[in-house]
Amino acid sequence: MSFPFSRALRLGACAALFGVSLKVQAQSLVMASTTSTEQSGLFAHLLPAFKKATGLDVKVVALGTGQALDMARRGDADVLFVHDKAAEEKFVAEGFGLQRFDVMYNDFVLIGPKADPANAKGQDIVAALAKLSSHPVNFVSRGDKSGTHAAELRFWKMANVSEQKGSGYKECGCGMGPALNMAAAQAAYVLADRATWLNFKNRADLAILVEGDPRLFNPYGVMVVNPAKHPHVKQAYAQQFVDWVRSAQGQRSIADYKIDGQPLFFPNAGR
Repeated sequence: MSFPFSRALRLGACAALFGVSLKVQAQSLVMASTTSTEQSGLFAHLLPAFKKATGLDVKVVALGTGQALDMARRGDADVLFVHDKAAEEKFVAEGFGLQRFDVMYNDFVLIGPKADPANAKGQDIVAALAKLSSHPVNFVSRGDKSGTHAAELRFWKMANVSEQKGSGYKECGCGMGPALNMAAAQAAYVLADRATWLNFKNRADLAILVEGDPRLFNPYGVMVVNPAKHPHVKQAYAQQFVDWVRSAQGQRSIADYKIDGQPLFFPNAGR
């Protein structure tokens, strides 16, 4: 059976376009990351610079760090960008990640009502949580196995109140932005990463009450998912992202991201 010449041309053009479409679609990777990197606005600033440098698109799935690690364990991501160092190192030790690299850091802060009815204000997060546990005040916990939630649980344990956190303690099972919204609506205390707080608009009567405690240090790591576990992982593209975000250009892009002149993250790949 023969096709008319014009139809053959159309079919050829469609095939060529389809091939281009597949090629464009293939030049992308999936990143499992945290709600703090997404909701702080960092990726909206960072990823266009990465695409300009490499031509690669990045699809970000923003979850709590624990959920992001589980997603990568299932082989549903090519690269991880998260902030729970102990969990990240376990992920690599179990063979799911190739190597963890430091990429940036910021800190956690305790947010609460300006009136501070629990008198938690200061530079000691453990002492602050001990006070919260003995006062009838509201506290919103992420409760989502995120890096922030893991840090919060560590601090409660240090305060020796890991079981009895107070009558107003509530877990929302939500991201940082929704948790802050709940805290604003309920005049509640909440542990947050500073970056999301700086980008948060609905502050109501909330303010930073505890900061500056070295225990509030919040490092972020990046790693390629191990293709030995999941052969479909786009290792080469994922490695391009890891290399770029740790390069001078990527680190400068992180440092350049500011809100009202304040940096949200501090690059530390070279340290």
